[in-house]
Amino acid sequence: MTRVLLVLAVLAFFALCVYGMYHGWKRRQRKQADLPAFPVRPEALGEPKLATTGVYIGTTNAGNWQDRVQVGDIGHRAEATLSLVPEGIAIDRTGATPLFIPAESIRDARTDRGLAGKVMFSEEGLLVVQWENEGHLFDTGFRGDDKSVYEEWVAALVGGKA
Repeated sequence: MTRVLLVLAVLAFFALCVYGMYHGWKRRQRKQADLPAFPVRPEALGEPKLATTGVYIGTTNAGNWQDRVQVGDIGHRAEATLSLVPEGIAIDRTGATPLFIPAESIRDARTDRGLAGKVMFSEEGLLVVQWENEGHLFDTGFRGDDKSVYEEWVAALVGGKA
């Protein structure tokens, strides 16, 4: 009988944790409901200058690496292809809607150790693009399969060639 009660207590605790995570996710979505709408990807994009594969980590409010944007499916990590096109940055995510960052919105690019709750061992584990949308700054993170291309990306984005 003691074992049954212990199992029920563990299951109840687990259910309470799941409920808390769900409630927190929904609360954050309500809190971020007033964020500006993300840019729509143009129908036709130019030829990519740079492209790499990896994982879209997420988008946060700039300056707060743990404040993940939860509106829609923006907060979902997904395998992705990152492309630098003349119009901006296209992020084609597997199983999620594609993201687009217009070239005129890009403010900075850097490598970083962590973003949106994802922390890497090396200082240059993530490529982070800071961009502005209707006066609001965002940081979007991408972990590339080949991290040796980060320098080229940062130079292209910060150097004004984007």
